[in-house]
Amino acid sequence: MKDKLVIARYEAKGYRFEILVDPELALKIKEGKQVSIDEVVAGDFIYKDARKGLKASPESMKEVFGTDDPKVVAVEIIKRGELQLTAEQRRKFIEEKRAQILNLIARNAIDPKTKLPIPVKRLELAMEQARISIDPYKPAEQQMEHIVSQLAKVIPIKIAKAYVAVRIPSEYASRSLKQIQVMGTTKKTQWREDGSLYMELEIPAGLQQELIDKVNALTKGSGEVKILNVG
Repeated sequence: MKDKLVIARYEAKGYRFEILVDPELALKIKEGKQVSIDEVVAGDFIYKDARKGLKASPESMKEVFGTDDPKVVAVEIIKRGELQLTAEQRRKFIEEKRAQILNLIARNAIDPKTKLPIPVKRLELAMEQARISIDPYKPAEQQMEHIVSQLAKVIPIKIAKAYVAVRIPSEYASRSLKQIQVMGTTKKTQWREDGSLYMELEIPAGLQQELIDKVNALTKGSGEVKILNVG
């Protein structure tokens, strides 16, 4: 861990607070994920200057954070402050976040003219054309809406849901139910007299083909998917 530690810094009320952290784990905390602070921070000290080894006073911590508990303060420094990343670390985190955002948009967006999902490659090219910048610290979900509005300036795109009907033959129905339910929100489930399963679901519009492929795989091509509405 020691060879990749960076400083997390937060300044408030005239005080500076610094800690040494694993940047990848610290980024997970900034994204709201559950990570043990003991795994993220090197040592139990809160500094006012980490490079010089100068510790922050308990009084300054209480004034800013309401506590001088180093673990509580460390979490707040990470959440509120900035990570002093190297250029290479920043580039890596931005590329990883870009990939997350592209996949998220591909799952949720469609071309409103064709009502079909937009390939990731097309989204990637549009992102470059629109000169969209990525925040490496902000969760992908929180960036999606803004980025889609920027993409809309260069390609037809909108976030949408698809309402679909699925029919599964009786021999595959029981074991397919849960695997189909996880694709979206179930609106209707009906067991037919012949033992087949009929379902209606609302799914992210970009998952239409993925659902069709899953139903075909689960039923060896004997299932049916009908797109009832996209919008």
